[in-house]
Amino acid sequence: MRHLTIRNVPADLGERLQEEKRLRGRSLNQTVLDLLSQALGLEDRGSRSNGLGATAGTWSAAEQDAFERAIADTEQIDEELWR
Repeated sequence: MRHLTIRNVPADLGERLQEEKRLRGRSLNQTVLDLLSQALGLEDRGSRSNGLGATAGTWSAAEQDAFERAIADTEQIDEELWR
């Protein structure tokens, strides 16, 4: 395993890495490794998450009905666009 040191990290990049670290709930080192692996196509595709797993199946029937009513307009097909 290699050890790397990264110097001259711009302030905005450092701040964004710290923010990402907090969002992921992981160490800065692990966050950087995850981001590099992802950027280089080396991440484990099976462990990737969109973050919705924790909420899957938690809506009540009323909440689901409200959501479906709210997005009903987006599910209409505009026949003119498909000609």
